[in-house]
Amino acid sequence: MKIKEIYDYLDTISPFNTQSSWDNSGLLLGNFDQDINKIYLALDVDMHLIENASENSLFIVHHPLIFKGLKNLSGVLYPQNLLTKMIQKNIALIAMHTNFDLSHLNTYFTSEILGFKIKEQNEFLIYSDVDFQLDTLVDHVKKCLKLNHIRVVNAHQEKIKTLAICTGSGGDLISSVKADCFLSGDFKYHQALESYHNKLNLIDIGHYESESYFGEILAKDLQKFHLEVIISVSKNPFQYF
Repeated sequence: MKIKEIYDYLDTISPFNTQSSWDNSGLLLGNFDQDINKIYLALDVDMHLIENASENSLFIVHHPLIFKGLKNLSGVLYPQNLLTKMIQKNIALIAMHTNFDLSHLNTYFTSEILGFKIKEQNEFLIYSDVDFQLDTLVDHVKKCLKLNHIRVVNAHQEKIKTLAICTGSGGDLISSVKADCFLSGDFKYHQALESYHNKLNLIDIGHYESESYFGEILAKDLQKFHLEVIISVSKNPFQYF
């Protein structure tokens, strides 16, 4: 099957032109006329995925492997080492990043993983009406994500009625959040300070933890193609001790 046929379908369910201006979603490796016989879905490209993948296959991932300009393909350091290995095996690569956040990931995480009803979606922010004390909400999130520890900014003790959610890294959205608590990942120290003094509770749900469902979501949409679709579980680069 031609990559163009798959790409065009992906563009209908999650338009690539909705990605953020800084993003690099789309076809990153390969060409539209390339024939592929197998699809691998993953959060990230890693060496384990490449080494176990068949030749002439297609990777569809959430995080673009190429963000900045590459001055060489020496194959020594990341990401060049992964790209050169993929070229050797004739593996194509499509990334669906912020466009997929908007179309699928944020809503799926909110409703299917956390079990909250979506009241409003404002671009990358989803709002839900809830009724929690902060500690009870933290316990709920830890249980849903199967986490033993989680980072929290306890800015106020009033009951949480409005919850904002953004998968991945949503710290830059803090100033636009209109809620009692904001769930996202990769919060920085000064973002935490800002939230604390502005009485916005924060729960850091982790970047990997909130986006690891990419493969299982997209696999359902790709059932229409008569191709083998394999979900590969990417490894979280962070470990907890």
